[in-house]
Amino acid sequence: MPDTVTIERRGGVATITIDRPDSLNALNTNTLHALEHVLDETDDARAIVLTGAGDDAFVAGADIGYMKELSTDEALEYADLGHRICDRLETHDAPVIAAINGYAFGGGCELALAADLRIASENAVIGQTEIDLGIVPGWGGTQRLPRLIGDQAARRMIFLGERLDAEVAAEVGLVGEVVPQDDLDSVVEEMATELAGKPRFALAAAKEALNQVHEGPQAAGLAYERRLWSGLFGTHDQREGMEAFVEKRDPEFE
Repeated sequence: MPDTVTIERRGGVATITIDRPDSLNALNTNTLHALEHVLDETDDARAIVLTGAGDDAFVAGADIGYMKELSTDEALEYADLGHRICDRLETHDAPVIAAINGYAFGGGCELALAADLRIASENAVIGQTEIDLGIVPGWGGTQRLPRLIGDQAARRMIFLGERLDAEVAAEVGLVGEVVPQDDLDSVVEEMATELAGKPRFALAAAKEALNQVHEGPQAAGLAYERRLWSGLFGTHDQREGMEAFVEKRDPEFE
């Protein structure tokens, strides 16, 4: 597998790092497949930490250069891959901590939403920014975000592509804690170590019970989101939005 995703084990804690700092840890298909492969190796973990390499980004989003030419069918396949990974994080027996150490946009925000706990550094910036690319969130953001922060805050983030700094993200409940950048690793490690020392089967049961709050309607909503997201591929606005992003110019939407 590509070395764009690394895993480090310490005791019962598995730390997974998206390691493409030169690309702000953006998720190309190789990286997504590597992340899925690494997650398959964490069945024995008692706690999981998910983060990004470097000081600038958790995950700045999906690979727009790859996505911009996708057909509807190809986009649906790509959405399915992202959904599988987010579902795996959400349903893993072990609690998952997202250590948000910088930008978390688009698919990066959605990975964080699929975690159980989110701790952000003070320089983190979080957003569902897909609207400016002519698409909508496609890896669960339309379903998980409003359940977490409420309908109106989620609509603002998704409709306007709002980017929230760490303190505002904490105020709306998007993250549970904000810490200085230099303290993020130690704070997350302390929490993960504490979780790893809790009774494993009781933690898994607690997570499963908590997830039941969303199970029925969310499953239908996630399936609907995948169809909507992939159906936007091939439209003028999707092509224009992504071409403009790649070319570093303002888009001209219909």
